[in-house]
Amino acid sequence: MRIFSSLLFVILLFFTIACKNESKNNSSKSQGSVPIKVEVKKTTKSIKKEADSINSENAIDFLIKYGELNKETKVLLKTRLGNITIKLYKNTELHRANFIFLTKVGYFDTSCFYRVVPNFIIQGGNSENMNTLAYRNKYKHYRVPAELHNNNKHKYGAVAAARDWEKNPSKRSTPFEFYIVQNKKGAHHIDGEHTVFGEVISGFSVIDKIANLKAGGDEWPLNDVFMKALVID
Repeated sequence: MRIFSSLLFVILLFFTIACKNESKNNSSKSQGSVPIKVEVKKTTKSIKKEADSINSENAIDFLIKYGELNKETKVLLKTRLGNITIKLYKNTELHRANFIFLTKVGYFDTSCFYRVVPNFIIQGGNSENMNTLAYRNKYKHYRVPAELHNNNKHKYGAVAAARDWEKNPSKRSTPFEFYIVQNKKGAHHIDGEHTVFGEVISGFSVIDKIANLKAGGDEWPLNDVFMKALVID
């Protein structure tokens, strides 16, 4: 009887130890999966951060790379008064890439021609739309280095970048705002002051219609002329 009791005790003790070891192994496997999950989350966040777009710190490198991958040179601007087709110059590569980029991400679709000066220019790329401001904040209000070329003049239909005149000796352009010369004689008094990065190849009558709209004292048309921008070639 004592022998049987001793044997039963040994069996129970062995079974108890085996169960504890199994429980310990399962616990270790469960804890071991935690670092793997954390690592996956870190990788995901890193990818999203690297995929984020242009900003004030990486603007030049971003535009160089973007221009290499996006070679298009023609953009169509649709307005309620008609369409304007713009050809972008290859010798202003940063500005060309910038205009294509903002067109493709939809920035210009939130904007309008907000300044009209008859016999001078029409200016677009801004609006009172909150989405316009959201884009600017997203991209950290970056600037584009000047690309001034003697052959790029402010002729009739020239497309050029607006810029700040104060505290801007290098004449860096705002990426968001552009203007089109409406004066048939050109606007050569500002040659060399702004980067001319393209020209209108069709829609000159539309430029004239926009330039002659009634505007307030701030030169903003009383009735907004919003645009839809499309890369066509």
